[in-house]
This record gives sequence, structure tokens and C-alpha cells, in this order.
Amino acid sequence: MDMMRLRQSQVVPVVALDDPSDAVPLANALIDGGIEVIELTLRTPNALDVVRALKDADHDIMLGVGTVISTDQVERCAKIGVDFIVTPGTTPRLADAIEANRVPCVPGISTVGEAVAMIERGYETVKFFPAEAAGGVSTLKAIGGPLPQLSFMPTGGIGRDDVRRYLDLPSVVCVGGSWVADKDSLAKRDWAAITRNAKLATAL
Repeated sequence: MDMMRLRQSQVVPVVALDDPSDAVPLANALIDGGIEVIELTLRTPNALDVVRALKDADHDIMLGVGTVISTDQVERCAKIGVDFIVTPGTTPRLADAIEANRVPCVPGISTVGEAVAMIERGYETVKFFPAEAAGGVSTLKAIGGPLPQLSFMPTGGIGRDDVRRYLDLPSVVCVGGSWVADKDSLAKRDWAAITRNAKLATAL
């Protein structure tokens, strides 16, 4: 996984998209705003078709797939050839499937025990989710304190005004957020608004 691109983007847009024809215009809008990474979540009926459309376009954006919760989804993402996947939480069965399919992953954790379990499996970067509901920056500091070898991508309830507090933590690689490609802008296909949000994100 290209961790440098994650660090450079700072904010990873977390997007639920259902129309495959919107995939490339959205990616273009983010790139124009300086963001080179996207996390397309599997929360809509046609989510995998959206992922496939962006992959088939051979776009420059780093393509991640989020809300991966089953072995079948892992296998499908691996076949499509996505750059990485993200899980909201990581069971042993799911972790086994990820390893078997050799797909780069940012596994989800919310406790110290879960974080240690991912270290045991060789992961260096994990997703802290749901970040704000799980205690935000203070909890992340507490989890990261005894685990200096681990880096985090906090996601969940993080608004634009919260981003800087997370990015100021040395252990944070980047922050996931849905506000960059917000629902209203997506519904209106207002790509210019999403580019403006992406520019705001990179300025943070």
C-alpha cells in the first residue's frame, strides 16, 4: 500500500455511491482539489459496480473500498484489483480471508485488544472506528500510547472542524471523512463543490 499517498492526501473521502457513471467525475473532482485517495464504501446496492467502473477507467486516484465485512466482499475486491480495502471491524475469519487473498488492508479497530491483534498479524496501520463515538482524540491517544509501532486512520463522525486535532497526533496517517463528498453535493452531481471541499481538506 502506498502510505505516502495516504499521508499526502491527509483526508480520505469516505463515499457511498450507487451510480457507476458518477465514479469517474467524482474521482476527477477530488484530484482537482488535491486529494489522491478515495474510499468507496459497500453501503449501496451497486457499490461494487461503482468500484469496478473506477478501476476499469484506470484512473490515477488511489482506489480504496470500505465497509468490507465478509469474505465474499474481500474476494470480489481482490479480483477487481483495488488498491486497498478498509474494514469497520476485523474478526479472525475476516482477517484470514484478507491474508489469503493478499489484498492490502487498513483493518478497523476500536479497542487496545483489537489493535494488538492486528499487530500480531503484521499490520502497521489500522482504522480507528467509530472515532468520535469511541472517544475521539483522547481515546486514540490512550490506545496509541502503549503501541508506538502502530499508525491510525481515524474515521467516523469526524467533521471538517475536527480534522486538525487528529492530524496533530504523530500516530495519525490521515483522517477519513464523508464531508468532502457530502450527500447533497453527490445528489446534485455538484463536482465543483466537491473540488472546493477537497481543497479545504488539503489546506488543513
